[in-house]
Amino acid sequence: MSYPKISTLKTADQFQDRLTELNVTLPLDEQIATDDDAPLGRPLVSKAGLIGNRFCILPMEGWDGTADGKPTALTRRRWQNFGLSGAKLIWGGEAVAVRHDGRANPNQLLLTEANLSEIEGLRKLLVSTHSEHFSKTDDLCVGLQLTHSGRFARPNEKKKSEPRILYRHPVLDARVGVNDDGPVLSDDELKQLIDDFVAACGRAQKAGFSWVDVKHCHGYLGHEMLSGFDRPGDFGGSFENRTRFLRDIVAGIRAEAAGLEIGVRVSIFDFVPFEPGEGAERVGVPSAGSPYRHAFGGDDTGQGIDLEEPSKFVQLLEALGIDLLCTTAGSPYYNPHVQRPAIFPPSDGYQPPEDPLVGVHRQIKATAELKRKHPGMIVVGTGYSYLQEWLPHVGQAAVQQNWVDSVGLGRMVLSYPELPADVLAGKSMARKKICRTFSDCTTAPRNGIVSGCYPLDPFYKSMPKREELQAVKASQ
Repeated sequence: MSYPKISTLKTADQFQDRLTELNVTLPLDEQIATDDDAPLGRPLVSKAGLIGNRFCILPMEGWDGTADGKPTALTRRRWQNFGLSGAKLIWGGEAVAVRHDGRANPNQLLLTEANLSEIEGLRKLLVSTHSEHFSKTDDLCVGLQLTHSGRFARPNEKKKSEPRILYRHPVLDARVGVNDDGPVLSDDELKQLIDDFVAACGRAQKAGFSWVDVKHCHGYLGHEMLSGFDRPGDFGGSFENRTRFLRDIVAGIRAEAAGLEIGVRVSIFDFVPFEPGEGAERVGVPSAGSPYRHAFGGDDTGQGIDLEEPSKFVQLLEALGIDLLCTTAGSPYYNPHVQRPAIFPPSDGYQPPEDPLVGVHRQIKATAELKRKHPGMIVVGTGYSYLQEWLPHVGQAAVQQNWVDSVGLGRMVLSYPELPADVLAGKSMARKKICRTFSDCTTAPRNGIVSGCYPLDPFYKSMPKREELQAVKASQ
């Protein structure tokens, strides 16, 4: 199944015609403003600090830290690129584990006391690089994403799952190797993990970060907590219980790290897990039928959205004094076409069952609905990278029409870190750097290779690892 490539839609009319064919609506400005009041250049004021423009760098995992969780030269290069991007909001930069058993891979950064100075060094490198290129840093707002990977933990070996689960799942248990008698995290273990999160937040504050993201997305532990509808005890069942994990972490931060602000990146809806269908095309199909009752923000069909609870979750954030929300959806592990729309899937994935523009629209529209209901929240949207040349055109219109406050950039920054600076300066986008969603940045780590943009970044393109990656792709 093939879809028109974004690069073939050369004019705004052609792009709009394709949206019309798909019966989807995206805000779109034909011209990008570069004057003093340009929508993408307007500042925001958060409790975490002044944010100088409407671009945000989203957190990523590079699979390139040391075995004990320290950054390497590859990690530092990525953070340096974040600094030269021109974006004024850094949403974590990197997903950093709060303890060893929560690492998504054995090279994920780990925020221990022993690693504190080197994690601090990443922040300082980012800020100094930004200062060198843009002079002003008092409007640069840098946070750190803290996580426990839960069901998708692989702390010791790249291809060995060591899941820590919150409840039994009819599809995902088998995928990650959970035995029928495998242990579910107890309430007491979760209370200890809360203490570990709070301790890590204290370290983040010592490292100079003005805020932390308590991660609740992409199937990791915080996200799985929100879908524990059938879990017994203090952390499952009711909405109050399923949000106890977040509330207790926030209370701990307020008590132990006063002054440290908080953001939350959350999958605001989820779908049923997908798998490759039959036939040579391997188009994705649902792995379970309806009803599907394990999706936070889902409508029980497995492929629909109900934002009643996500809106209630945002209301809780507001009550907790949190004003930074980053929306995303689904999980890269079990429904990547929902989470990260792409025309080229990762090697272990499936061909998209819909034009990726439909997935982009789904995220942007749901985000806009939450922003409409919670106008006081600073909302960062995601899913924009697939728009490619049309990213700033849709992003500007979305900001101008109050669909979102900030445009989040993930994989696009791996190939084209200077995109925000170029757009804000009124420069034409560098076509040879634009992410075309080849998914090598995902395929590589899925096969134990460091993540990076192997097709477009000359640095990764020249690495011996690229040949290894190509051999892996050819064999699958």
